[in-house]
Amino acid sequence: MIKDKEAFQRLNFLYQAAHCVLANNPENQELARFYCHTQNSISRRLVLRQDPSVKRTICKSCFSLLVPGVSATVRQRKRRNQRWTAVQCLKCGLTKRFLSNPNYKLWSEQPEALLENQASANAGGKGQISGSFQQPHKGPQGKKTTASSSEPQSHPAPKEATVGVKSKGKDNPSEK
Repeated sequence: MIKDKEAFQRLNFLYQAAHCVLANNPENQELARFYCHTQNSISRRLVLRQDPSVKRTICKSCFSLLVPGVSATVRQRKRRNQRWTAVQCLKCGLTKRFLSNPNYKLWSEQPEALLENQASANAGGKGQISGSFQQPHKGPQGKKTTASSSEPQSHPAPKEATVGVKSKGKDNPSEK
């Protein structure tokens, strides 16, 4: 069940209408801008997230639909040993840059982002202890082992366990 299904259908219709208007007559950029601006205002008013592929094709400044050769120029640049795609709006001059890494995936496209995968990962890790706090390792007789034992430990003992320990002797400099 998708929340606000009708709103997403309306956003989809406005986006497709803007594309059709520009495809039929490239001089109708003002009408396409109106459709994109309406789409953006609806998504902001209803607090709906648009797909990144849709957001990349709309100018953030003037809400023009960025169609290469019609309302935008697209260039490939190389900076810092990485390839970038630069899309410049012909109406306002705003430039967007995107990394052109074929192995790169958006967070929404990764399997960890899906709720089904997060639920199965959490179910399998319920009995595990987080890495920030770990309980001391117990030896074979049920006694706690310390760093001075001959057995190697897989992780260091927490600092809280050693802070409150004081020896009862005259040689302790902290009691003087």
